[in-house]
Amino acid sequence: MSRQLSQQEIDAVFQNKQDRKRDAPALAFDFRRPDRIPKSQVRAIHLLHDIFVRNLVSSLSAYLRSYVTVNLVSVEQLSYAEFLEGLPSPTCMVSMGLQPYDGNGVIELNPSLVFPIIEMLLGGTGRLSGSIQRDITEIEQKILDGLFRIILNDLREAWKGVTEIDFTIESMETEPQLLHVLAPNEAVVAVGVEIHIAEAVGMMNIAFPSIVIKMMRHKFDQQWSVRKAQPSEAEQAKFLNMLQGASLTLEARLDGLELSVRNLLDLTEGHLVVLDRAATSPVQLVINGKHQYTGQIVSTGRKRACIIEQVHEAPPRVAPVPKLAPPATPPALVEQGAAANR
Repeated sequence: MSRQLSQQEIDAVFQNKQDRKRDAPALAFDFRRPDRIPKSQVRAIHLLHDIFVRNLVSSLSAYLRSYVTVNLVSVEQLSYAEFLEGLPSPTCMVSMGLQPYDGNGVIELNPSLVFPIIEMLLGGTGRLSGSIQRDITEIEQKILDGLFRIILNDLREAWKGVTEIDFTIESMETEPQLLHVLAPNEAVVAVGVEIHIAEAVGMMNIAFPSIVIKMMRHKFDQQWSVRKAQPSEAEQAKFLNMLQGASLTLEARLDGLELSVRNLLDLTEGHLVVLDRAATSPVQLVINGKHQYTGQIVSTGRKRACIIEQVHEAPPRVAPVPKLAPPATPPALVEQGAAANR
């Protein structure tokens, strides 16, 4: 039964609500927390680095002459200090320039990948008996210079879809805490990539300053707006011209007769299969499995041909496959001798 609350009951409800607010702990706001970029821009960066890892697979395989797999693991936002805390020590870190933008990015390659790669570049197999925990020498840094140039080149090609960035190697360091290219509380976009080379497995981590990513926001918006736009007539003509050399499979089908598997297996030389359609019935012209035209069988000289009578704008939907009926003696199968007597 419904009833109205008294004034005392209403006051008690509000009193309890105010008491709960007083008991709730206050949350401290950190004004130094990293600025966040929109999730849509993070998704765009994720797609962009999907292209990067696909290109890197072929580049590293050719450079190292070994089977390589590369997987994009994560794209996340965090502070530069948090990024450095997740790196091993010692490791191999490269400060990269981002011309024409101000600021620097960072590429880190785990030691579990660095030393097998160095051995492969020097003619070895890359199979190490155990993990090596030491700093990289200056000679080894010079050997890795070509590897990082390949990585930066693929990174440059992937970012061309958004903007032109000239990624360059500025310095190399082995201790993460000694590479002071960004302030500890500065926000970065961290990209984690897992690399498999022969029997070696390790991570490559890339960090971009969020302030630089924010400066490219309008370029990301332009990229997606261009993708959503309809292609012009010139672009359609260009695509059509590129497809004109493609090969297609064209089949002329005269459908209609259905046989059970048992009757099909019983067919031998001398049996006569009577079709339930006339020779003048229209045939289906199927292109790559899709019914596109309807026509008639004709002859041109000594060859058989098909003349098109109807063009189907949209291929019809494929009907579900009917259930097989119980095997029965097919009336269409008649021995050749009986057909001749008839």
